Amino acid sequence: MPASVRDALIDAAERLFAERGSDRVSLREITSAAGASNASAVQYHFGDRRGLVRAVLAKHESEIDRHRRRLLDEYEARGQPDVRRLAAALVEPLAAELAAEGGPGYLQLVADLYNRPNPTFEPTATEAKRDDSITRWRALVEPLLTPEAVRLHRRFDAMRFAVSELARRGRTGRKDHRLFTSQLTDLVAALLSAPVSDETRRELRR
Repeated sequence: MPASVRDALIDAAERLFAERGSDRVSLREITSAAGASNASAVQYHFGDRRGLVRAVLAKHESEIDRHRRRLLDEYEARGQPDVRRLAAALVEPLAAELAAEGGPGYLQLVADLYNRPNPTFEPTATEAKRDDSITRWRALVEPLLTPEAVRLHRRFDAMRFAVSELARRGRTGRKDHRLFTSQLTDLVAALLSAPVSDETRRELRR
């Protein structure tokens, strides 16, 4: 059971986000699902909807960051460029959320944020640091991409694709994600390393 009303609100938000997507859930529904007697509980504990979103992100990001740092440490220790290993460093820490408490709701929230017409993924405390793992990941991937791929934001596309697929997987109710995670890693590696066509280059020069 949640230790506090604040925790109950976060848990309820994660559960409803996983079921219906973050943009289709109202604060009133979250408050009701949390069993909070105060209709303004979200405002009291988080200030507003953005505050609740930041709390959900913060609940998960520290472990994701630690996991990715470990994989990037291993990658750098090998001293060999390897797009698939870098793809795994993106995918595997997120895939672990499929089995984490509230993880599917977190993944759906991030997918929703990444897939808006003008993404407004507000960094939380960890993400705002210059040395956070996703910033480090982006820096390690960049030398392996062509200049055109960098201009086309392939790294962001890889992040958005990975989290969108993981959010979709979270809705299936399946428990064994090993094959799915390996296949997704393959696809992310392919997305990052796919050649930029002559046609796309011409469009870039316009």
